[in-house]
Amino acid sequence: MIARLKASIAAATLVPALIACGDAEPAAPPPLTQAALDAVSNDAGAPKDQLARQVDELFTTEGLGETRAVLLMADGKIAAERYADGYDADTRFISWSMAKTVTAVLVGMLVADGLLNEEAPAPIPDWQRSGDPRADITLEHLLQMRSGLRHTEAGDPPYESSEVRMLFLDGRDNMAKWAKEQPLEDEPGARFEYSSNTTVILADIAARALTDSDDPDTRRKAVADYLQERLFGPLGMTSMVPEFDASGTLIGGSLMHASARDYAKFGEFLRSGGQAPSGEQLVPSGWVAKMLKPSPASEHYGYQIWLNRPEPDLEWSHPLFPDRAPQSLFSLIGHMGQYVLVSPDQKLTLVRLGHSTSEERPPMLKEAADVLALYPAE
Repeated sequence: MIARLKASIAAATLVPALIACGDAEPAAPPPLTQAALDAVSNDAGAPKDQLARQVDELFTTEGLGETRAVLLMADGKIAAERYADGYDADTRFISWSMAKTVTAVLVGMLVADGLLNEEAPAPIPDWQRSGDPRADITLEHLLQMRSGLRHTEAGDPPYESSEVRMLFLDGRDNMAKWAKEQPLEDEPGARFEYSSNTTVILADIAARALTDSDDPDTRRKAVADYLQERLFGPLGMTSMVPEFDASGTLIGGSLMHASARDYAKFGEFLRSGGQAPSGEQLVPSGWVAKMLKPSPASEHYGYQIWLNRPEPDLEWSHPLFPDRAPQSLFSLIGHMGQYVLVSPDQKLTLVRLGHSTSEERPPMLKEAADVLALYPAE
């Protein structure tokens, strides 16, 4: 009897301990390093420790790939800036497809100058020949990635993709010529199909609007000078280096180089509706509004820019996070995880540059969304 009583008492004393084990709180995160704290300004507009933690997780969490730079602008000021070892504020990072949005602004400035018309047929002489169905492709179709031209952005094997062939194989010396020679596979305007080749066509149209010359050096200089005088210079984007092919065409779909700060300046320029910090209107605010208007063929894409809007008919995962941030958010997105995320309702621009695989990008974007979530939307 006494033995049974002792056993009951012993079992009873274990119950609270077992309950405590079951309800144990998760382990506290490790203390923030001084480098993580130093990356955040004292007037960041969000709790410093929380912001430092969220930025730190973009660099330290496993499974996100390699984050090389993060820069957050809040209400026009740098709230956080951090770089991985080997990178700093002077490093030029490749844009990959973020360049497409720069090309759209270039086209918008030429439209404002009266040199182009987005509603008119694309000014490509070969398409205007009698009986060519490509004559129905407008400049806006190209801007919204719904030209109908035959294109495969990612092929298997990779060298079968239109992008790789244009950039590195049979189209590399005159990329626009190669892209413009492709036939239709859909009615112009009917279907969204993301295409780096399409943006090179836009860059070629821009060059021909600025010069009648076919000389590569003349074409290159005309576009480079225009971008410098009308866009990069007024924005103070001193690090920007655009690349051109052998024919003098801007590789406007994928190859520009700039610092994280200059990418942030470009994002802020779009957030302000096309204004420079001086207040000068570099491109009409109406053009920026058109860039951010959903395409008739895709709710999540505008003029060479991604929109944070639900798109029910996607064959792949959404490239942004409409369930986590305002639908007014938009983004430049580049290959392997380059992002300039702009949220006008939160007065934020978040730059993330690095190297993430297709599997690593969704969890990385979740961490980026966590940074944005520290700021309320108006």
